[in-house]
Amino acid sequence: MDKIYYPLVNIEEVRPLLSKISIFGGLKGTQIDEILKLLKTVKYEQGEYIYKRGEALSYIYIIMEGEVKMMIEDKGVFIELISFKKGDCFGETSVIGIQSHSSNALAVKPTELIVLEPSKLLNIHETDKEIFGLLILNIARETARRLHQSNEALVQNMLKKNRA
Repeated sequence: MDKIYYPLVNIEEVRPLLSKISIFGGLKGTQIDEILKLLKTVKYEQGEYIYKRGEALSYIYIIMEGEVKMMIEDKGVFIELISFKKGDCFGETSVIGIQSHSSNALAVKPTELIVLEPSKLLNIHETDKEIFGLLILNIARETARRLHQSNEALVQNMLKKNRA
């Protein structure tokens, strides 16, 4: 089912949320205002997939309300990778990497998301190189942080298996 994306109307409520999200770090107030103009919102019901593994890139998502779990499925068994809550951001790696999604994103309760379309990110590249540069740098840093956490979890899991 295709979702309906609405223009962002609760800007004053969203502004402080954006200032706490790592990918918007270092942006000035006027730069945040430019980003706010590009954002939309969408709602998902509990149990509804936002996207599935292997699907084409979609959006950068910010959770306004609710919770989303990233999961993979192997032979009918679902494995939870991470859970995101209000103020968390996901999907950015697929957007800048131009890769399909590597996991399923499932709304585990009614969820409202703020979204930034890839085309809007490219518009920022055309209109304001400074904002674009900061966003890409911040996304790269967040991706590196998550990769480090994944590597640590993998190492711990391998050490645990070797001890058994």
